[in-house]
Amino acid sequence: MPPLAILAATILTPLEVLSDAVALVDGGKIVEVGPRLAVRIPPGAHTIDARQQTLVPGFVDVHIHGAGGCDVMDSDPGAVRTVAATIARFGTTSFVPTTVTASPEQTVSALERINAFLRGTSLADAQHCAEPLGIHLEGPFINPARRGVHPSEWIAAPSLELLRQFTASGGVRILTLAPEIPGALELISAARQQQIVVSMGHTDATADQAGEAIRRGASHAAHVFNAMRPFSHRDSGVIGAVLSSPEVTAELIADGIHVDSAAMRMLLAAKGADRTILVSDGTAATGMPDGRYRLGTFEVTVSNGVCRNSEGRLAGSTLTLDRAIRNIVGLGVPLNHAVQMATLNPARLLGVEKRKGAIAPGADADLVLLDEGLAVRGVVCRGVPLAAQASGI
Repeated sequence: MPPLAILAATILTPLEVLSDAVALVDGGKIVEVGPRLAVRIPPGAHTIDARQQTLVPGFVDVHIHGAGGCDVMDSDPGAVRTVAATIARFGTTSFVPTTVTASPEQTVSALERINAFLRGTSLADAQHCAEPLGIHLEGPFINPARRGVHPSEWIAAPSLELLRQFTASGGVRILTLAPEIPGALELISAARQQQIVVSMGHTDATADQAGEAIRRGASHAAHVFNAMRPFSHRDSGVIGAVLSSPEVTAELIADGIHVDSAAMRMLLAAKGADRTILVSDGTAATGMPDGRYRLGTFEVTVSNGVCRNSEGRLAGSTLTLDRAIRNIVGLGVPLNHAVQMATLNPARLLGVEKRKGAIAPGADADLVLLDEGLAVRGVVCRGVPLAAQASGI
């Protein structure tokens, strides 16, 4: 495949803002990026003239359950591939398939299927969809009082043996648990020994309990404000610990449904552009019309784009990260900061920032073109351009 040169009005690396710039791609990698007059485009290179658009890194979603009518825990071995192909249309070029609480047998089976996709997909095939970067295990070690829509019958006490079962086939990169439950601190230590990122979520932890978990190695918080002990000025709880601990990154579902705009502004003011991570918490309904879909092992209903379970509780979302960026920019956040929250920050969380989440020499050529309205107009996955897309969910 010949080299690829993308000319853009602006390139957000995202730490730098380059005007009238070029990104040069060869062999699926970025080889050079800089002002158009400073970059020599080799003869025979395929050129994409996008000088009315903005080029940004491909989005990295570390909390997503499904898309395109499929859930990552579906028994269909092609489900994860469908999710990966669907989200790529909206600019997400890397993701961490996320489970929900289920029986140990169902969870292990789902982990094995996801791992089979992680290990068995050829590079040529993977270039046409988002690349999975591991697995996010959400539950079952959560607090029943803050379970959200996780099935209560399968919530489990922290167990080193159960964690060993879940991690036996490898691939687990993030573990979300409730740190206040007896045995959770030992689980945090065991997970960190395996280089697994420990995330606090579905938790009723006090500020002191969350603080102890952070000291033990918890460094992330799942969908902040949702399924958490509420914040108050005399009982700041886990939210207070997350917002006041600079070492902790905070997930934000910026769909305007899960978190009020004032609360989003508060989180952004506390965590800043460097420690906020935009996630979708997307379900099988992402990229699909209203209707009934699966989330893990149970059914959800989507009406006007909002997912709820049979009890009427919010059950994930239909959000895509391009829309999340537009919503954050709508709050007055600079575009490069919003892009950083969906690219470099999640890549750093996973320790893959040399390869993902940035437009820099040596990084994978995962790229997204945005128009003036910040809609996705083109996607490149590992150096291969996908058809131009118009996001509208």
